[in-house]
Amino acid sequence: MKLDITEIKKIIPHRYPMLLIDRVDDLVPGESAVARRNVTAHEEVFNGHFPNNPVLPGVLIIEALAQTGAVALLSLPEFKGKTAYFGGIKNAKFRKVVRPGDTMILKVELEKIRNNVGLGRGLATVDGQKVCSVELTFMIG
Repeated sequence: MKLDITEIKKIIPHRYPMLLIDRVDDLVPGESAVARRNVTAHEEVFNGHFPNNPVLPGVLIIEALAQTGAVALLSLPEFKGKTAYFGGIKNAKFRKVVRPGDTMILKVELEKIRNNVGLGRGLATVDGQKVCSVELTFMIG
């Protein structure tokens, strides 16, 4: 299943400037999602991070992965209309910087869902190279 930005907005509550995924290329509700983020030079964050050396902050990469996982989780009928919050971030590793002009591919596989808690593994890549990997815990409220 694929989702455009309008369909993503029906699942997660994020809006500009905090909506950090542009489309979902593959979605298996409750199991996994693959999303895409096109990083542009016009984003406000690059005015200060860093002048003359624009680098997307790692925290925004992890947030984009979390939003991808939230789409997979909140697309389940029992969680429709809910919000997924961070319950934890473990083992975050950064391997490459992300710059304007890059397209991040964001993959999240949900490993366990119990009651209102979900656990998943996320991987962000640019041009097939690993950018970030992380273990995420989601709390559904």
